[in-house]
Amino acid sequence: MTDGNFDVLILGAGSGGYACALRAAQLGLTVGLVEKGNLGGTCLHVGCIPTKALLHAAEVADSARDASKFGVSATLEGIDMAGVNSYKDGVVSRLFKGLTGLIKSRGITVIEGEGRVTGPRTVTVGAATYTGKSLVLASGSYSKSLPGLELDGERVISSEHALELDRVPASVIVLGGGVIGCEFASVWASFGAKVTIIEALPRLVAAEDEQSSKALERAFRKRRIDFRTGTPFQSVKTTDSGVAVTVEGANGEQSVIEAELLLVAVGRGPSTQGLGYEEQGVAMERGFVLADERCRTNVEGVFAVGDIVPGLQLAHRGFQQGIFVAEEIAGLDPTPIDEAGIPRVTYSHPEIASVGLDEAKAREVYGDDITTITYDLGGNGKSQILQTAGFVKLVGLKDGPVLGVHMVGDRVGELIGEAQLIYNWEAHADDVAPLIHAHPTQNEALGEAHLALAGKALHAHS
Repeated sequence: MTDGNFDVLILGAGSGGYACALRAAQLGLTVGLVEKGNLGGTCLHVGCIPTKALLHAAEVADSARDASKFGVSATLEGIDMAGVNSYKDGVVSRLFKGLTGLIKSRGITVIEGEGRVTGPRTVTVGAATYTGKSLVLASGSYSKSLPGLELDGERVISSEHALELDRVPASVIVLGGGVIGCEFASVWASFGAKVTIIEALPRLVAAEDEQSSKALERAFRKRRIDFRTGTPFQSVKTTDSGVAVTVEGANGEQSVIEAELLLVAVGRGPSTQGLGYEEQGVAMERGFVLADERCRTNVEGVFAVGDIVPGLQLAHRGFQQGIFVAEEIAGLDPTPIDEAGIPRVTYSHPEIASVGLDEAKAREVYGDDITTITYDLGGNGKSQILQTAGFVKLVGLKDGPVLGVHMVGDRVGELIGEAQLIYNWEAHADDVAPLIHAHPTQNEALGEAHLALAGKALHAHS
C-alpha cells in the first residue's frame, strides 16, 4: 500500500470479497479490503454457517427422538436454546478467528467502516479515500420482505432474527418455500414446533427439479410440516398470542392462519443502495449490478462478484467469482464460470442436492434427445443403515454427456462434489460407470445411477 493506493481495492469482505483478496495477495498484488461489519460477511455470521449449525443440532435432536429404531435407549428431554446458540456461536467464532488471522498473514490491508464509491475506482470510508487500479464490488445481500410487510424482529422476523431466538417457538408460519424457508422449517419441526409453510409458487424449492420438490414435499408431510403451495400472502396482523396471517386460497377465497411467529423468507436482495454505484455510471437493474461472464461491469477496471450480480445467490459462487476476478486482474486469463455447473444444496431433512440442468430445462433445450434415470436409495446399503429415503436422478443427452444430477436424501449434499465434476467435465455415463465407489457408502448411489444410465443397471430394476 502507498498512500491509500492499491492494485486491487475490494468493497465487501464476504465470501466473494475475501476470496478475491486472498487470491490477489497470493499473486503478489497489493490489496485493500473495505468492510463495515465482520470479515466473512453474511455466510459466516448470519447465513450458511450458523444455519447449518442449527440444522446439525436438529439432526441430533431427531437422532435422540428416534434412537429406539436403532436399538439405542435414549430420550429427548427438550431443546436448550441457550446451549444450541452457544454451540452455533462457537463454530462461527472459531472460523472468524481463523479467517481474521489468515487475512492478516497475507498482508492484506483491512479498512474498517462503511465504504462508498465516490469516483473512478475510488472508495471513501469516513474521511479517508482509497483507490485501486482495479475495483471489485462485493457488497453482498440482505433479507428481503414484501411491500407493506414490516419486520419487527419480534413477531415478524427475518432469518437473521431467527438465528438469535432464545426459545423454540410453539408454532411458526414460514413465508417462502425456497431454500431458506425449508431449512428453517426443518429445524423448527425437529425442535418440536408446529410449522406451516406458505408458498405462492406451485411447489416447494421450485428452482429444483420437479421430482426433487415432490420428494421433499412427501418427506415434509411425513414429518407433519404443513405447507400450502400456490397460496399468495395477503397480510399479517399481530395478536395477543402472536400473528394472524391472511392468505389467498386456490379459489380466491381468503383464510387466516395463526402462529406465534412469522418468518419472512422470500429471498435476498442486493446490498447496493446508497453505495454510489449508479452515480459512478455502473449499469444496474432492479438493484443488481450487471456484469459479463468475466465479472466485468460496464465501467473500465470495475468488477462485481457475489450476491449483487444476477444469478444464484450462493456463497461458493461468490467465492469462486472472487478467485476468478483476482486471476483476471493478474492477467492469468481464467476460464469463465458455468453458472449451471455451480452445485446447489438445500440442507433440510432430507437434503436436496443438484448440479446442471433439471429435466424440464434439458427438454426445453434438447427436446427428445434427453434421457433420464432415477436410482432409488432403497438399493443403497449405507442409506438403509442411515434410514434415509430418496434417489439419485440423472438427466443425460442420448449418446452424450450427463447434463444434470439431482439427489434427495439425508447427507446427499456430501455427494455433490463428484456430481459437479461429472457435469463440469462433460462426462458420459460410460465414463463414470467403471469408476470404483467405496462400499458401503452413499457415494455408491452415484455409481449405480451411472451404471443404469449406461445400460448396465445392477442394484436397480432395469
